[in-house]
Amino acid sequence: MAKMKKFKQRRNFLIFSIFLNSAANALTISTHLGSAVWTGSGVNLSSWIHVPLGTTLFIYGLAITVMNQFLIGHFARWRFFSNLLYIIPFSYLVEFFTYLWNLIGVPDLSLPMRVIVDIIGLLSVAAAVSIYQRCNILMHPNDDLSYILRFKFLKGSAIWGQWISYAPPLLIILLSYLATGHLHAIGFGTIWALVTQGVVMQWSDVHVFPKLKHHINFG
Repeated sequence: MAKMKKFKQRRNFLIFSIFLNSAANALTISTHLGSAVWTGSGVNLSSWIHVPLGTTLFIYGLAITVMNQFLIGHFARWRFFSNLLYIIPFSYLVEFFTYLWNLIGVPDLSLPMRVIVDIIGLLSVAAAVSIYQRCNILMHPNDDLSYILRFKFLKGSAIWGQWISYAPPLLIILLSYLATGHLHAIGFGTIWALVTQGVVMQWSDVHVFPKLKHHINFG
C-alpha cells in the first residue's frame, strides 16, 4: 500500500510537471527574447525544414530517444517507450500554449516585462525538469539525456549533465542558421538557460517539493 501511495504521488507530480514544462517553454517562445536551448533549437529546426513545431519536436525527441539507448548500453524497452509517451503530449502542448500566450498578448508586453516573463518561464522549465527527473516514470528524451549523463557518467552533477547535453541542440541551431541565415527563439533567454538551468535544477532538487526524491534507474 505504501509503495502504491508513493507511486501515485510520483504520477501526480509527473502530470503537473508536464503541463508546467509545456506552458513554461511556450512562454519563453512567446516573449521572443530567447527560449530554453532545446526549445530554441526545435523552433529553428521547424523553420528550416518547414514542418509544424509540434511535429518537429516529436521527431526531434524520437532521435534523442534512440541516442539515449546507445548511451545506456542496452535496449531499455520501458525507457524507450516512456520517452515517446512523454514527447507526444509535450510536443503538442507547447504548440497549444504558444498559441495561447500569443493570444493573451505576451509578445506585445514592454521589453522589461518580457524579460521578467522570460526569466519566470526559464526558471519554471528548470523546476519542471527537476520534478519529473525525480519522479522518473516518464521523461522527455532531451532531459533523459542529461539525466543519463548526470548519474551514469558525471557523479550526479546536474550542472555538468545539463551543459554536456546541450551539444546536440547547439549543433542543430548552428546548422539551421547556416541553412537559412536566420535565428528564431534565440537570445537573452537562451544564454540565461545555458548558464543557469543546471544550477536551478540542482537547487530545485532540494527546495521544490523536497519530499520528492530521485528514483534512479537505468533499466
